[in-house]
Amino acid sequence: MATTVRRAVLTLPAAPLGPENPLPALWTPEGLHRPDGRALRELPRAMARRIAYEPLRTVLPARLRDGYGRERAETDLDAIVIENDLLRATVLPGLGGRVHSLHHKPTGRELVHRNPVLQPAGFALNGAWFAGGIEWNIGATGHSTLSCAPLHAAVVAAPDGGDMVRLWEWERLRDLPFQVDLWLPDDSAFLLVGVRIRNPHERPAPVYWWSNTAVPEGERTRVLAPAAEAWHLGLQRSLRKAPVPEHDGADRTYPLRSEHSADYFYDVPEDSRKWIASLGEDGRGLVQTSTDRLLGRKLFVWGAGRGGRTWQQWLTGPGGPGYAEIQAGLARTQLEHVRLEAEEEFSWLEAYGPLDADPAVVHGDDWAAARSGTEACLERALPRARLEAAYTAWLPHADTDPGERLATGSGWGALEVLRAGHRLPGTPFDPATLGDEQAPWLALLRTGVLPAPRQVAPPGPTLVAPHWRDMLETAPAEPHTEYHLGVAQWHAGDHAQAVRSWERGLRLAPSRWPLLRCLALADRAGGHPERAADLYTEAFDDLCAERRDDGEAWTAATAALAREAIESLLGTGRTADARSVLDRLWPALRERGRFRLLEARLLLAEGDRAGARSVFDEGFDVADLREGAEILGETWSRLTDEPLPARYDFRMRPPRPEA
Repeated sequence: MATTVRRAVLTLPAAPLGPENPLPALWTPEGLHRPDGRALRELPRAMARRIAYEPLRTVLPARLRDGYGRERAETDLDAIVIENDLLRATVLPGLGGRVHSLHHKPTGRELVHRNPVLQPAGFALNGAWFAGGIEWNIGATGHSTLSCAPLHAAVVAAPDGGDMVRLWEWERLRDLPFQVDLWLPDDSAFLLVGVRIRNPHERPAPVYWWSNTAVPEGERTRVLAPAAEAWHLGLQRSLRKAPVPEHDGADRTYPLRSEHSADYFYDVPEDSRKWIASLGEDGRGLVQTSTDRLLGRKLFVWGAGRGGRTWQQWLTGPGGPGYAEIQAGLARTQLEHVRLEAEEEFSWLEAYGPLDADPAVVHGDDWAAARSGTEACLERALPRARLEAAYTAWLPHADTDPGERLATGSGWGALEVLRAGHRLPGTPFDPATLGDEQAPWLALLRTGVLPAPRQVAPPGPTLVAPHWRDMLETAPAEPHTEYHLGVAQWHAGDHAQAVRSWERGLRLAPSRWPLLRCLALADRAGGHPERAADLYTEAFDDLCAERRDDGEAWTAATAALAREAIESLLGTGRTADARSVLDRLWPALRERGRFRLLEARLLLAEGDRAGARSVFDEGFDVADLREGAEILGETWSRLTDEPLPARYDFRMRPPRPEA
């Protein structure tokens, strides 16, 4: 058959994403690893420089996605299917352009981990993320804020005269447009993926990109890459060189031979071909390769320990298949950001397809022979020269105007194009995509005034890029404008000026709680927990007086502010005030797992150990538990010396030794 591109519907048990969190995320994302000065001095100079280059301060202007739960129902998802005689790729444009499935038709094999459920979990920089398939991570260290967001998608002419699918969006953490082109030549067993990131600004920009592929794990599944060493990011969250494959007494190229989760960034020589493969006991599996721009390769393992197994079930459902991740990135590690000069671009070509190798070689004791033998099989299946030629052929088509539209992303790119007049051939950001969220900012752009909301509601999103901050600074100093200006100033690192803006806005604000909450967080960050607790109490009182209903927007605001307030009040020993906040939540909110955990912690603070234990015995799930969070185990250890129940064991490292 000739290659086809068609719309489809994929039905999966899925948990709804829920509303966005309306409170601006003013803090640094949890779990980001930033080596201290001493650790940086021990790394190669170029790597240390890229690690120190423009680390993420906040996820602004993105909003947190933490309103999901764990109740799944059969859900229809829009999909795009790209298919030829050999492969069928299923893409989810409404969920970050994820390649959900890559099916090899001659053998009936699924080449990637095809998740049987869609379960959001707290792994992305801004919260909601889900496991499986091939994902595109852009922005900053971590899973993209676009993990569960819609992208623009359209049919475009492919280099071979057929059709390809273009995905594109405006990445807002770094203010950069990007595109991902996917196509299958008629006789190809490899899905080809052309990626381009452009910097249309007059200043350099830090760039991050990692393509992450979930692959089935098994007792005899081995991950191979052209490297004899790796940078290991393990339990102590420090980068250390480690030999490949043997490290700490085990062959770490077999994912299930690690007890705990770990990252291995392979030290691939610059002049070698760039590839990584996951092959099973029979020597069959998936290989990913690329042109040389994408130089990094990584293996992530959950490990065989109980915490890793719990996370696997959390993400894929009880009894779901386990997986590891093989990844490819712009730098050697995911701690680094690469400088993209003004008005320049990065582009490269990736390929994903089946690989059959001699299992005796793949699983042999000679690592050099295993990787060279695997690379020889790759060269026969897809010669390096052919990949380079495909990249050269694709580049002129990267500017081709899209044809039939398949999906619509956000309106933020259209707003930026209107503001600056960017010319971006190949990735049009249509003014028709502008919506309600962009409306006040479009008014600011055209009139110099940020209009106040017409009705009482939680505040909308804030734009924080320098050009928008400049416009806010020259706009009339209305309370609503001062609120957004303070958020933009905080993001820029000017915390003192942000506080002054919020304090000015507070004097005349008809809606006080958003400003009070920002001031509370500023006090907490500034080392004034008692003042922060006072402000959080006042903010929650004001929200309860102002909220109009228990609809989606007010529920999201109430849940977010209550969580922060209770944490602050518990931290300062003000249990009665914390109880007052918890008692004013609607019953449905109090039953959420996050608030059941806070109930247990509050009962402990009140001296009711038995009551706190009963909360755990009754059972609860903290739907938005962050990767690496240990709060469940820490709370349990204050209750009892009994082993942590498996249900609550999400530990990604061994328990700390007793002092």
